[in-house]
Amino acid sequence: MADVTEEAAYTVDELAARAGVTVRTIRFYGTRGLLPPPVIGPRRVGHYGRDHLSRLALIEELQHQGMTLAAIERYLEQLPADLSAQDLAIHRALVATWAPESPEPVTRAELERRAGRTLSDEDVERLAAMGVLDAGADGGYLLDGSLLRLGAELLDVPIAHETILASRTVLLEHARSAAQELSRLFRDEVWGPYRERDPEHATAAMKSLSAHMQPIVVQALVTAFQRSLREELRGALGAGGR
Repeated sequence: MADVTEEAAYTVDELAARAGVTVRTIRFYGTRGLLPPPVIGPRRVGHYGRDHLSRLALIEELQHQGMTLAAIERYLEQLPADLSAQDLAIHRALVATWAPESPEPVTRAELERRAGRTLSDEDVERLAAMGVLDAGADGGYLLDGSLLRLGAELLDVPIAHETILASRTVLLEHARSAAQELSRLFRDEVWGPYRERDPEHATAAMKSLSAHMQPIVVQALVTAFQRSLREELRGALGAGGR
C-alpha cells in the first residue's frame, strides 16, 4: 500500500471542507469514477491530495456550464490518467475562460420587458426550444440573456416548433464535435509542449492564451458555418429550381 505523504494529506472530512462539498458527495464521485481512490494509510484511513482537490474544482466548473454527471464522466475519461494537480488547474482555467454566462432567474414580466414585447405561451415554448430559457422556480424562468435578442427576432420567422428543436440538435451535436477536436489539438499541440517548457507558469499562461483565442475561434467557426450553409442552400435551391 502507498504511504501517506504531503501529496495525500487530507482526510475525507478535510477534503470536503476545503472543496466546499459534502463527504457524501466525495464518496459518490468516487463510486462514479470521477475521483481516483484515496491513498490508504494507517488504520485503513483514506487520505486525499491536491489532485483530488483540483479535480473537484474542475467538476464544479463543468457543472457550472450545465454538464450532467454522465457528460462530466465522459469528459474526464478523455483526460490522461497521470494528470497532476497543476494540470487539472490548467484544465479548469481553460474551462472557466470559455464558460458561457450563467442563466439568471427572471419573472414573466421581466422576461417580456427585456424582450421588448408581450410573449404568448407559444412564444415562451419557442424560446425554450432555442435554448434561450428554461423553466425556473415559482413559475419563473432561467434566462440566457446573450441569446434573448436573437431569440425574440426569430419568433417572427415562420418556422415550426419541431424544426427549431431539430435544428438545435444538429447544431449542438456538430458544435460538440468541433469543440472536442479543437480541445484535442490545443492539448496536444499547445498545452503539452508549453507545460514541458515552463510548468511553473503554465496555468496563468494557458488561461491568458485561451482568453485571447476565444473570439478568434468563435469568429472562425461562424464564418466557416456561414460559408458552408450558403453553399449548401445555393446547391439545394438551385437543384429545386431546375
